[in-house]
Amino acid sequence: MIRLAAIGAALWLALAGGAAAQDLSALARVDAGASAVMDAGEGVDLTLTLSQPVPYAIRLLDQPVRLVVDFREVDWAGFDGAVFDRSDRVTGVRTGPVRPGWSRMVIELDQPLGLRRAELSRDADSGRGVLTLRLEPVTPEVFAAQVTVAQSALWGLPEPVRMDPPHRRQDGSRPVRVVLDPGHGGIDPGAERDGVIEADLMLTFARELRDELRRAGFEVVLTREDDSFVPLEARVSIARAAGADVFLSLHADIVTEGRASGATIYTLADSASDRASELLAERHDRADLLAGVDLSHQDDVIAGVLMDLARTEAAPRSQALAQALVAGLKQHIGRMHKRPHQEAGFSVLKAPDIPSVLVEIGFMSSPRDLENLTDAEWRAKAAQGIRAALQDWAQSDAAQGALLRQ
Repeated sequence: MIRLAAIGAALWLALAGGAAAQDLSALARVDAGASAVMDAGEGVDLTLTLSQPVPYAIRLLDQPVRLVVDFREVDWAGFDGAVFDRSDRVTGVRTGPVRPGWSRMVIELDQPLGLRRAELSRDADSGRGVLTLRLEPVTPEVFAAQVTVAQSALWGLPEPVRMDPPHRRQDGSRPVRVVLDPGHGGIDPGAERDGVIEADLMLTFARELRDELRRAGFEVVLTREDDSFVPLEARVSIARAAGADVFLSLHADIVTEGRASGATIYTLADSASDRASELLAERHDRADLLAGVDLSHQDDVIAGVLMDLARTEAAPRSQALAQALVAGLKQHIGRMHKRPHQEAGFSVLKAPDIPSVLVEIGFMSSPRDLENLTDAEWRAKAAQGIRAALQDWAQSDAAQGALLRQ
């Protein structure tokens, strides 16, 4: 069996050299009619035909078992994963932008399959590139040996731009800095209902909320400015690098069990308020896993203790922030969820030193919420409610900080 790391390195170097000699002036396009993943004997064959060769890298990941192929860069317009997938051993295909300049394909598998062969050929006449992969059954032990160990969820991402020293200032020496995190993006579109995509909707709302907050004197940073995928851990790292005073993750999910409607504020907890909140948190983390990010790493004992100490201070501040948001939103939009403040283990809220909440502006599974979410006037009222809440919270938080320093 060929080692995956060796394959990835060889493919990268050989193909990058070939691509450098070409004038790749546009994104590679997929020829959907000449592309497929299908069963072949006991294994799986993948063929992806592109308008031109591009540099790429391959990884195998587990929990769940999946193959991840990153390209620089592919336009997935017109590509239908359901049509592409003709294999009984493939349980899902996801594609999309993953970060600026890079695209990703994720092949979800129902069993451990090792990478036996990988080749990209270039047609001399048409200039098209054809990527062919061969996957064959392996034992769990052999598959585990091929799995790429992710250094962190920031794999391959550039270091975020650092702003002022990353610590909170309660002395008024600069405005309160808010990091807004529009959920999902790129390969992870989030919830979809009646043609409305959560990733697009939350980016729109984040921009509207940013403008509202800036007019009120806040400094605002967005974790993403376009339709690109940002791993959960990277969102937290961006907030810390920006010196965030507060972190708001913005969502509008669909609940798959029971009913839910109305804006809801979530804070971090080891156990969820209810089963629906638990499923929501699992769904968020699973989207990161399926996009190729490994969330299974564990902190060492010392780091864990230090983070627990930091959370001891941040947790009550997050609780106070949630209460302020409930009050501000109720005042401006009226109806909220019957339990407007809940708890769950969202990974995106795990920054130990930044007050953080996840704001479900509404649930797209609720017709009334969906109507509100797509109404610019309603969103403006929601943004005003969040702005008022942040003003109240920042004032009381600064006063509380002054008391603690005495």
